[in-house]
Amino acid sequence: MKKKYRIELDGKPIGYTFFESADAPMGVVIGKVLFEEVESPYALFKEYCTANEVELNEDDPELEAIFTQSIDGLRVFRDDRLEIKGVGATISGFKDEGYEIDVFGIPYPFYGEEFKHHREAYEDQFK
Repeated sequence: MKKKYRIELDGKPIGYTFFESADAPMGVVIGKVLFEEVESPYALFKEYCTANEVELNEDDPELEAIFTQSIDGLRVFRDDRLEIKGVGATISGFKDEGYEIDVFGIPYPFYGEEFKHHREAYEDQFK
């Protein structure tokens, strides 16, 4: 059973992810963002980043593409409200392909316990 993680921006729920991908040695999890009650994810993050002086690596209004630097107000929680806390979290993607959240620098041993399947998949490469 996949775990569902709630995503909030400045305390407001915006959607969820299942963290389908990872870079286990770096303490990174990546997941498609499934937005709830967000009309335009691009507009949401463009406006937020502009207002909060968050640097953008890429911004293409025509494609509604946005790739952000770390956003301090972006938070991810388990069902029991425990925060999945790393060094930072970013959003990236395009309107037509969807957007992803990337939480990086999640410390061990928490990472290995919470994302055991990603840790094990990485370790299995060397068996």
